[in-house]
Amino acid sequence: MSQFIQLHFLTSYAPSNLNRDDLGRPKTARMGGFERLRISSQSLKRHWRTSELFVNSLENKIGVRTREFGLKIYNQLLKGEISEKDAQKWTELMMKEYGTLDTDKKNFLKTKQLVHISHLEEEIAFDLVKKLIDEKRNPTEKELKSLKTISTSVDIALFGRMLTLKDGKDSSKFSVEAACQVAHAISVHSTVVEDDYFTAVDDLNDGQSDMGSAHIGELGFAAALFYSYICINKTQLIESLEGNEELANKAIQALTEVAIKVSPTGKQNSFASRAYASYVLAEKGSYQPRSLSVAFLKPIDDEDMETAAIDSLISRMENFDKVYGVCADSRYQLNVAKGEGSLSELMQFVAES
Repeated sequence: MSQFIQLHFLTSYAPSNLNRDDLGRPKTARMGGFERLRISSQSLKRHWRTSELFVNSLENKIGVRTREFGLKIYNQLLKGEISEKDAQKWTELMMKEYGTLDTDKKNFLKTKQLVHISHLEEEIAFDLVKKLIDEKRNPTEKELKSLKTISTSVDIALFGRMLTLKDGKDSSKFSVEAACQVAHAISVHSTVVEDDYFTAVDDLNDGQSDMGSAHIGELGFAAALFYSYICINKTQLIESLEGNEELANKAIQALTEVAIKVSPTGKQNSFASRAYASYVLAEKGSYQPRSLSVAFLKPIDDEDMETAAIDSLISRMENFDKVYGVCADSRYQLNVAKGEGSLSELMQFVAES
């Protein structure tokens, strides 16, 4: 039976535009019959895994998700005084191991889709590049097949990778099932997206002949207290990291810290929308995981919204326990409103077996 770590947290943001839709307005969703503010899971994961805090915590164990890895290989071959023709040919052979190359000339040596390449695969690729430069020869079929490896980076183990078909050949064994599931963050209360009408003044306009502004714009924004949920399959994470439990624990701690500290960067300069989680509930156990979002199916409508949201979440957790039996082996709570718990103790809790 897998061991699961579940994280539930509440984070309050002042007026902001953290995650925009196709019209540039804050993303929303209807829940319980009311419109809520939303931050997509894709946005959250992107900002967490690329944050300085996460990268520094897991130095040299992080992959890169890109279409442009082939350009790095090509430029390295050119630096090794390989002809442009050979450099292009060898790069194409190497990158076809990861997917189909884009045939558009303006996307020279780019793959059609984003490919998440592990730090080990990057190392293998550039070791091969060095060998090709030194020996001035084409890569062998065996060398090309060795570029992909099941051994993976922490971010790939957490968030997964899909490699299926490469020129009609099955590459699914190099896909990685995500050990971490992230829900869309949703406001615990109903929201209305407001419009900010703004102008910009020309500093060199003395106003003698033109009193108007140099620019007029409109921007959507909203404020919300968000509920967020993460479920980590620790057993699967350890398996994806080839049994390295120490690295898995380090990854869980790093993810926990960035999830409660790192904010999406949408319109940061306009709103300074940086926030830490005000409440965190961490659960561990082998029981079937469940979100506590249903605690907010009825929107919170209280003058002390933070306390009401915490109480609602705890109440729903306790009621699940009453009906289904205790749903976790152990729990830890961090409550900033009451000054209870500490980040260091939370980090220790999520990493303990």
